Amino acid sequence: MRKVFAVALLLLFFNLPGSMRAAAFPDDSAPAVAATEAASPAPAKEKGEGGIPVGVGVKVSSLGIGGEAAVALTHRSNLRVGFNYFTYGDTFNKDGATYKGTLNLQSAQATYDVFLVSSFHVSPGVLLYNGNKVTANVSVPGGQNFTLNNVSYMSDPADPVTGTGKLSVYKAAPMVLFGFGNLVPRNGHHFSSSFDIGAAYQGPPRIALNLGGSACDPSGVFCTSISSNPSIQANILAEQTKLNKSASPFRFYPVLSFGVGYKF
Repeated sequence: MRKVFAVALLLLFFNLPGSMRAAAFPDDSAPAVAATEAASPAPAKEKGEGGIPVGVGVKVSSLGIGGEAAVALTHRSNLRVGFNYFTYGDTFNKDGATYKGTLNLQSAQATYDVFLVSSFHVSPGVLLYNGNKVTANVSVPGGQNFTLNNVSYMSDPADPVTGTGKLSVYKAAPMVLFGFGNLVPRNGHHFSSSFDIGAAYQGPPRIALNLGGSACDPSGVFCTSISSNPSIQANILAEQTKLNKSASPFRFYPVLSFGVGYKF
């Protein structure tokens, strides 16, 4: 009789719903649940989850040839930094003097890109270092006439006129750019292209003109050292003032840039 009763209990137990068996026998069910949870693999993280998107690129601009990098700050803004470099030399004549000049473009910049509609952005920023300048060596062959402040002179054949000229600007310059493109695309793409246009305020260009040697009257009869003649020095300063005035529009330096990039 007892054997029949035990078999009946076993049949009843295995026909109960799982939840009722777990409630009736908690000690037996807990290890099974724990084992099931331990066997389940943890969900894999999406590739790049938690990382900060970064993009790098190369560009050609009116500031020179250079590179740049950007990091996403918010969904609609980037911090972008870059550098520019270019050099060019040429020789030209002005008022009878020969200028062998060199244009040096060297700068480092930072902009805060705010995206208004799609990739269209406005980018306030600054040239952190503005080493843009023009330097020149000046010479007037002996016996050749030249003018300073509309006054005619002849370069002394025995001590020809030589000198230097330099155009410099502020070492830092605020700037504003507008354009299209995003160095850190948010659409899943890795490659990008960009276009920017704007200006940097680099202050009124400052031109310094220094001349040495000796200058004569147009007939070449009376000659004097340039450094010791107050009249010639005054005309050099007047000529320098005229050059600075003609260069004053370039206190706003135009910026036009094209670039391509890749997001990691």
